[in-house]
Amino acid sequence: MSQKILMTGASSGFGRGTAIALARLGHKVVAGAETWPQVRELRADAAEAGVELEVIKLNLLDKIDIAHAGSFDPDVLVLNAGVMEAGPITDIPMQRARESFDINVFGHLELVQAIVPKMVARRAGKVVWTSSMGGILVVPFLGIYCATKHAIEAIAGSMKVELAPFGVKVATVNPGAFLTGFNDTGVESHVQWYDPKTAVVPMPDFTEGLTNQADPQEMIDAMVEIIPAKEHLYRTMRPFATVDVAKQWQETEWTQNA
Repeated sequence: MSQKILMTGASSGFGRGTAIALARLGHKVVAGAETWPQVRELRADAAEAGVELEVIKLNLLDKIDIAHAGSFDPDVLVLNAGVMEAGPITDIPMQRARESFDINVFGHLELVQAIVPKMVARRAGKVVWTSSMGGILVVPFLGIYCATKHAIEAIAGSMKVELAPFGVKVATVNPGAFLTGFNDTGVESHVQWYDPKTAVVPMPDFTEGLTNQADPQEMIDAMVEIIPAKEHLYRTMRPFATVDVAKQWQETEWTQNA
């Protein structure tokens, strides 16, 4: 059965692959891209793939863009856009910390408050939050990014209970380290402001940590499966090996010393 799906952050990575794949399956997808060049590029990608995809400009720092996206009435709202800013908590500029929350959390919350009341009114719908393995555990020097994803976990968990009586489902997808380019640009972002001569805490070399990232198709396939599905698990984490890592992390939080 074809569904109407609105997705943020569809210009690259998981979003692009998932949006095109869902459209190929016959779903009516509205795909948000941050800039007009990305809008045009995604439209061209869809045309090349031979699928119908409605692409809109959706910068989550732009109130006009959010208002426009909020005028849609999808069956499924997929909150996938995100940014990653690396850096020690003691040194990261507050502007970057606030922007991370504004994009990853608050911009999406504005969309939720514009769209979900329509789902509640018709007593049907679903919201899928793209969280992260970083929403379950913490990666040092990616603390602000992980903090935004921990916030998403709390929001999604609360929404799940609050909206269940109205027939609206809530779920998360939790990617691990995949080779989409997102992690690579995220850990590089600090070079614009970080000064090793004045930093309180020195930045490590992330090069080794970026090796052996997984094929993003595994996550895309999982998202394509669960986004339109009637029944599925609340949390979908890939690669599967990451599930064990996340569970072990949670266990150590109860046993390790400060």
